[in-house]
Amino acid sequence: MTELTPISLDKVKTYSLKDRVSKVKSEDFAREWNPGASLGDWLKSLPKILAARDLREVIDRMIEASLGDRTIILAMGAHPIKVGLNPVILDLLNRRIIRGVAMNGAGIIHDAELAMAGTTSEDVAAEIGKGSFGMAEETGKFLNGAIKDGAKKGLGLGRSVGSMLVRESFPYNHFSILARAYELDIPVTVHVAVGTDIIHFHPSVDGASIGTASHTDFRIFARLVSGLQGGVFINLGSAVILPEVFLKALSLVRNLEYKVNDFTTVNMDFIRHYRPMTNVVNRPTLTGGKGYSLVGHHEIMFPLLAAAVIEGLDKK
Repeated sequence: MTELTPISLDKVKTYSLKDRVSKVKSEDFAREWNPGASLGDWLKSLPKILAARDLREVIDRMIEASLGDRTIILAMGAHPIKVGLNPVILDLLNRRIIRGVAMNGAGIIHDAELAMAGTTSEDVAAEIGKGSFGMAEETGKFLNGAIKDGAKKGLGLGRSVGSMLVRESFPYNHFSILARAYELDIPVTVHVAVGTDIIHFHPSVDGASIGTASHTDFRIFARLVSGLQGGVFINLGSAVILPEVFLKALSLVRNLEYKVNDFTTVNMDFIRHYRPMTNVVNRPTLTGGKGYSLVGHHEIMFPLLAAAVIEGLDKK
């Protein structure tokens, strides 16, 4: 068997490295760290490449939106609460940087339990075999009562729970996003999938009230989205519910001819999921603005983002 003759390289065409367009430039490199420097110095030391560049751009866009009195909405799953981020989120609410919060149904459970007891997040693996998972008496009784009471008054689900938390004056209300947002008159909307939350199988549950109050919140959320032009929408740790709700609300307000075609979207999670990438980062910004995906642990990434925005606003 005869081997093929190796191809000749003598006539390969080349060009000068100096003429080539290159994606990596030395001026974009990271800078070395000097002990005692500030958070601002650290941000400036990051490379202007990939995720580090995106993080700096998101910070700048949030600062610009806040200074321009534009809407910044935080949509969040329950995990940010469970990893201890309520004080960071509360600080952003108190500073009026965040103008609206959207939660899934689990969010009100963990937020309310924190307010009532200062603790939350049971050991599911230890309880599921005994059929006792989700059976805490106070959680179901309080939340279902608050939702029924609020629905009768025509309130959204978030405001129903927030107002009841304030009325009951629980010992740990200072950790509650729902209670503080109610006091600040900042809307918190709650978007429920029936059957996903532990309060849905308590004896006190009223599905009609949950549906009515959550649908009211969808309309309130759509009102927030209608003012998102030039603003920022952050999806923190919701893989399905809130990306879907956001896309539907955006379609609704555009159908009603609100101008919402140039804004920033940010998805923050441990990994890149299909739905947030599609419904938060990509599709909503096809007509203008820009979408970002910041991958990392909530308990590190979100405090970092919040601190950087606060520092940036302080220097303006």
